[in-house]
Amino acid sequence: MVGTIAHELVRKRVLMKILYIHQYFKTPSEGGAIRSWYIAKGMVDAGHEVVVVTSHNHPDTVVKIIDGITVHYLPVAYDSSFGFFRRSFSFLSFVRQALDASLKISTIDLCYATSTPITVGIVAYLLKRKKSISYIFEVRDLWPEAPIQMGAIKNTMIKNLLYALEKKIYTHADKIIALSPGMKEGIQRICPNKNVVVVPNMSDCSFFQFEEKKPVLEDAFHVKNKFVVSYIGSAGLSNNLIYLADIIQYCTIHTKKNIVFLIQAKGPDLEKIKSNLKNIDSATVQFLPYSNKEGVKQLLNVSDAVYISFDSKPILETNSPNKFFDTLAAGKLVIVNTSGWLREVVEQEEIGFYADPLDPSMFVEKIESYITDKTRLLASQSKARRVAENVYSKEILVKKILSEL
Repeated sequence: MVGTIAHELVRKRVLMKILYIHQYFKTPSEGGAIRSWYIAKGMVDAGHEVVVVTSHNHPDTVVKIIDGITVHYLPVAYDSSFGFFRRSFSFLSFVRQALDASLKISTIDLCYATSTPITVGIVAYLLKRKKSISYIFEVRDLWPEAPIQMGAIKNTMIKNLLYALEKKIYTHADKIIALSPGMKEGIQRICPNKNVVVVPNMSDCSFFQFEEKKPVLEDAFHVKNKFVVSYIGSAGLSNNLIYLADIIQYCTIHTKKNIVFLIQAKGPDLEKIKSNLKNIDSATVQFLPYSNKEGVKQLLNVSDAVYISFDSKPILETNSPNKFFDTLAAGKLVIVNTSGWLREVVEQEEIGFYADPLDPSMFVEKIESYITDKTRLLASQSKARRVAENVYSKEILVKKILSEL
């Protein structure tokens, strides 16, 4: 269906008007995940007209044109600290407002809807029912399985309703984009014959550079002559940064290496992590303000390695975290604490290592060889950059998504 529409429009020399629905659309200046900005900008650059429907924590609806993208910001309050029922209210409020806003947009040729939450798919499904608009659904997390495994959803009736919703949205999508092989497998267990295309998160190889540490930044971060391990991103239940706190505490006792940990994160568990490490000297661990993309770039410049942390739940092994791909683009050693596809990439490409989160001694044993052997460290970092350029660059992956429209 999608392919037929695209073929007809190309034949008539008319490009598509694409409605892009994402509750948490971000631009590079805001920080956070900007995959949707990459894709929407790629659509515009390819000649399509793109209208994004998203939300913001402000009282009024605002419409802006950003890099050629028309963005409708709907007033839907949301914060990662919200409890289950308040989050649910935000999700359903967005569905109602997004549907109303989308129905007022004329001559839509295709809807591209991206989770999370999966409730975004309700808007795409209803648009298909009401206006016969085909939709592509992008799955960023296997939802509701992820919150169910994390214990956030316990009620059996709610679970069954969400599983039914998930199946309906998948079934009626004309195509599904999954962000990892594990997500594709999960989707096809529900809809065995569905066309699912894997397009992971992206490396911005033009913005992030594989470069030497800048002395001015080393001074600013107080890491001159240090081996720097950074954590960048969320501090939530799914990340379980207690694992990293345990490693930092173990390192202070069991290694004399000149290692420092920089943590640039935000989320409901951040204060708990700070409390756990309150007795650790600032020469060993620093907590930095959450930052936009430019701030992440500066932190990556002074980093030798980046720690990617997730809780030990099978569903989280399917994740496709943005900071993994930023790390590759910047040419840094990658440390993962889950099995699954990320571990396979790291080990097969020789760009870092897996460390059991329940055994801090494994981290110390493996990191020490990179601290003492600069040649080995540089080799792995160089390979990380090549993987970013050759496999995960935004140019390659945006082009792949455009080919699926």
